[in-house]
Amino acid sequence: MEWWLILILIFGALLVLFATGMPVAFAFLLVNVAGVFFFWGGEAGLRQLVMSISGSLASFVLVPVALFILMGEVMFRSGIGLDLIDVVDKWLGRLPGRLGLVAVGAGTIFSIMSGASMASTAMLGSLLVPEMQKRGYKPPMSLGPILGSGGLAMMIPPSGLAVLLAALAEISVAEILIGGIIPGILMALFYAIYIIGRCLLQPSLAPSYKVPHIPLLEKLILTAKHLLPIAFIIFMVLGLILLGVVTPSEAAATGALAAFILAGAYGRLSWEITKKSISSTIEITVMIFMIISGAKAFSQILAFSGSGIGMMDFAIHLPLSPIMLVIVMQAVLLILGMFMSVIAVMMITIPIMFPIIEALGFEPVWFGLLLLLNIEMASTSPPYGLNLYVMKGVAPPDTKMADIFNAAIPFLICDLAVMALMIVIGDDKFLWLIRSLFFAR
Repeated sequence: MEWWLILILIFGALLVLFATGMPVAFAFLLVNVAGVFFFWGGEAGLRQLVMSISGSLASFVLVPVALFILMGEVMFRSGIGLDLIDVVDKWLGRLPGRLGLVAVGAGTIFSIMSGASMASTAMLGSLLVPEMQKRGYKPPMSLGPILGSGGLAMMIPPSGLAVLLAALAEISVAEILIGGIIPGILMALFYAIYIIGRCLLQPSLAPSYKVPHIPLLEKLILTAKHLLPIAFIIFMVLGLILLGVVTPSEAAATGALAAFILAGAYGRLSWEITKKSISSTIEITVMIFMIISGAKAFSQILAFSGSGIGMMDFAIHLPLSPIMLVIVMQAVLLILGMFMSVIAVMMITIPIMFPIIEALGFEPVWFGLLLLLNIEMASTSPPYGLNLYVMKGVAPPDTKMADIFNAAIPFLICDLAVMALMIVIGDDKFLWLIRSLFFAR
């Protein structure tokens, strides 16, 4: 059977199962079982599938997934993140679009505490949108900054999604985690420039209001009390990795331990918070492990049936330059992300795109960061980005989906600008920059 016909059958079956509302992990598992049976030798193939799933999950590389989730759960459920918003707010003074900048600053800090994009969007939306509307902020400046900054959790480490991507693509976990720092900071900077610039041009979007004077000493005390302790978390995760003291898996453990220590130091660590954090971590981790097992088996079916190799040969011989092919891939990812869940996009595209990227001679870590940025955009891309509907759930009842869609678009353009900058810099220079800044000894 021709490779393209096999691909059509596989993706057609997946789309039908997605349309029924079946969870992504179960849809892939069902397609994997059918594919293994027909392309991999019946019962012998099914036994091989079980061994493949077991092997894909019995990996030390996956330890950070659960531990990063646990770290974020403890930080959010203990309420430590709420104090950060107040500290950021007091430092911003009378800048144009002040509350929008608060959202970006708080979103950047939350992303360091946890890789949970939807949780960050929900928290910022429920806390800031009512206050923004009370101050007369229009939807582009009340909803947009929160949607944009919520997605930073996928880029800035510790990001559980980055670890998942590294495990699926079999690339360096440390480099994909640390590599997200530069694009994440650039995204936050572009958001801030856009907010200030647009509010200067259209002051009616974010009317200024009287801000009480806060003595410098009070700001410094609040910063020392609520913001500086977060540096302890950062050091226990990123600092120890950069110093070469621990591996990413071990850093996830030290980060989780630091989250418990910090919550206890604030007097907010109770048995109830611990129980809920662990329970939620187990639920999310089981879901992610189901996804990993399905993706690994899916990539093996593509390889065994010959469709993966056929697709790679077809892409390599297209009359396009290698960099144009990378751009086409980003367009495909963006379109898929508009209509499918983030996890489904990763599971479908990683087994196909990464072999092509390696065959073209590009750095897989660089492409992984582009893919991660694209997935971040997918979470806020109309019409089916999950963060859009999270925002709808926490925004005031009279908020329309059209307002949410329109508010997200300028921040997606900022993301595109960062992606374009990464492509222009190129894979070699970008990876050289990351390794020189963070991995040089």
